[in-house]
Amino acid sequence: MVLNREEIEKLIKEGKLIENYIDLEKQLTPNGFDLTVNKIFSFKDAGALDFSNKERELSKAQEVRFFRKSSQDKYGWWRLKKGAYKIVTNEVFNLPHNLIALSFPRSSLLRMGAFTQTGVWDAGFKGKSEFILVVENLRGIRIKQNARIVQLIFLRINKVREGYKGIYNLNSKP
Repeated sequence: MVLNREEIEKLIKEGKLIENYIDLEKQLTPNGFDLTVNKIFSFKDAGALDFSNKERELSKAQEVRFFRKSSQDKYGWWRLKKGAYKIVTNEVFNLPHNLIALSFPRSSLLRMGAFTQTGVWDAGFKGKSEFILVVENLRGIRIKQNARIVQLIFLRINKVREGYKGIYNLNSKP
């Protein structure tokens, strides 16, 4: 079952499902939650992936600098050329063992010639999220700090005995 706005809001307020959001009222949608951009990185080298993760090598990334249109601007803008970028969100997750999340790009992003690629937010995941933004628009796009970029939907599942234990969990050590 997909959770609705009221169920998500209750889990946020009572169970700290999501923390570090910008504006709860704006980020809640009828059947999801919008994630916001904290940092953007460009990739600097190749990565490597194997079956066991013993030879996994994550690509090195460099933070993309933002600019302010004027000195009075509270938030800056990123100018992104065609290419792939790593997005780090503001929000921190505390998924219980009976909930997973899936993400979809906001339709405004698609209308600009860009889209996101994400994985599954597994039951038991705790931490910040990262995903890929692909800019296909030949003229690039601009994104303002804290912009809402993807919408998460939450699905209730049968409770798992053991939740996500990977290196991306908040308390995991690589």
